[in-house]
Amino acid sequence: MWRVTSLIFLMPILCSAVSTQQDHEPQPPCGVDASPPYPDVDAPASTKFWEGSDLSRDWSPPACTGWTMRGFSSLVVTVARFRNSSGIEGVRRRLGAISELKGTRYWSTTHKQWQTLIEDAYASTGPPSYQHRRDFSPKEIMEGVSLYFRQADNLSGTATYRLRILSASPDRLVFSMENMTTMRYFLIPLFHPGEMQSVHFIERESADIWRYYGIARTGKNASSLTAGHEASSINRAVAFFRYISGIPTDKEPPAMR
Repeated sequence: MWRVTSLIFLMPILCSAVSTQQDHEPQPPCGVDASPPYPDVDAPASTKFWEGSDLSRDWSPPACTGWTMRGFSSLVVTVARFRNSSGIEGVRRRLGAISELKGTRYWSTTHKQWQTLIEDAYASTGPPSYQHRRDFSPKEIMEGVSLYFRQADNLSGTATYRLRILSASPDRLVFSMENMTTMRYFLIPLFHPGEMQSVHFIERESADIWRYYGIARTGKNASSLTAGHEASSINRAVAFFRYISGIPTDKEPPAMR
């Protein structure tokens, strides 16, 4: 993603093995083997990036993403295995702690240094008021619910996001995020509502080993200003994975320099 969490939205262990402009379609873990495949435990997370390809024009998202529109402007996938001794409750707490997103860092390939990606973030009530509220508790991370939060990105300003819990069980958590308001660079619209989307799959593999699969896309009508930022998209996606898995987001080395 050009931003994340939005991170995303938004999302590895030490660094990422990056492969770009792949012809093979991404396949989330929806009852079939994931593609790209998961790396070994403690190995660098893997990422793949698509932009301006035949796939971007005609790609039909897997049904488990909940996305109905075909195609994209850009798409990035992050896959990893990570250690987690706190179980699904720990993952839910991390996801619900919206305020802790503040200060998330990523490697800026433009400035060649670690920079703050998310300058502010807080949970909010639903529409129409979107009032500030305390962080979501693990008990609120329930299947079928929609939660809302506000987030200030270092480039695209402040926007409101919807967090939907698609699946929640002791061994699996699937959630999606998308922008509800227009994201702008100064006054220039970059992404209109619904044009920054991501889906994240977190599944238990063994007692303390978990698998992560994150897929994020920008819509076909995204501003042309967001094109050509492969490294930024990858680094922002990796930052969210590091956040959700409890890894310092500015741990050396970055995914891409």
